[in-house]
Amino acid sequence: MKNIVLLLMLMIGFTGMAQGNKNKNAKYNVEVNGNCEMCKKRIEKAAFSVAGVKSAVWNTEDTTLRLILNEEKCSVGDVEKAVAKVGHDTKNVKASEADYNKLHTCCQYERIK
Repeated sequence: MKNIVLLLMLMIGFTGMAQGNKNKNAKYNVEVNGNCEMCKKRIEKAAFSVAGVKSAVWNTEDTTLRLILNEEKCSVGDVEKAVAKVGHDTKNVKASEADYNKLHTCCQYERIK
């Protein structure tokens, strides 16, 4: 009987330790300028190129990128930089003129300066 109780206590202890090591996932909404389905594919691909991004879905209607990321591996700023590198502006990070000009004509949105 003592062995069973001891075994149960060990199992509960290991389970509690394993749960304490879960990654810190967080949800964010980031406004990203774009126009169409080609933009959607490009923006999501850029977001997923950042290690630690678990989910990235860009909505063409409200131009919002919904992110779930592991904050121990990356930040929203890392994702914004990756998205800007493929030509899309965010509130905090603007794409370079050269990166913006590489976009297909239907993807070139009106830039606010």
